[in-house]
Amino acid sequence: MDTIAEARRQWTEHGWSESALGMSAVTSLMRAQAIMLRRVEAALKPFGITFARYEVLMLLTFSSRGSLPMSVIGGRLQVHQSSVTNAVDRLERAGLVQRTIHPDDRRAFIVTITDAGRAIAAEATTAVNAQVFDSPGISAAQAERLVDILAALRANAGDF
Repeated sequence: MDTIAEARRQWTEHGWSESALGMSAVTSLMRAQAIMLRRVEAALKPFGITFARYEVLMLLTFSSRGSLPMSVIGGRLQVHQSSVTNAVDRLERAGLVQRTIHPDDRRAFIVTITDAGRAIAAEATTAVNAQVFDSPGISAAQAERLVDILAALRANAGDF
């Protein structure tokens, strides 16, 4: 049984028909996000990193110097600074990044990916590509439409 379809039916039956489609869309999106996160986390588990830590490693990998200020990491990943601190703390303990005091602002930190971090990022990317990104569970055409739909949602929310 599709529980979201049943919830939509119940929404309509209880007099909220004008909200039933939106509830179904939002609930479906949240359920799909949980499914994808579980798949990605399973692919990353052998490397001892979470998706949040993987995102930090990849952002550093893509940066021209392999380092960024912590505030820039938070801004680019669109997460709270405490989340960045938590991820960097764990990555640093694992020897995958180094944190140093910013040369121009002693209150700020620069995070630099280590050679071990680059190696883990590369291996983890191979795994995530093979186990999730190459086959997201929908066709390429559906994936293109989904990206367009979600881009519109994100734009309307001021995400970019």
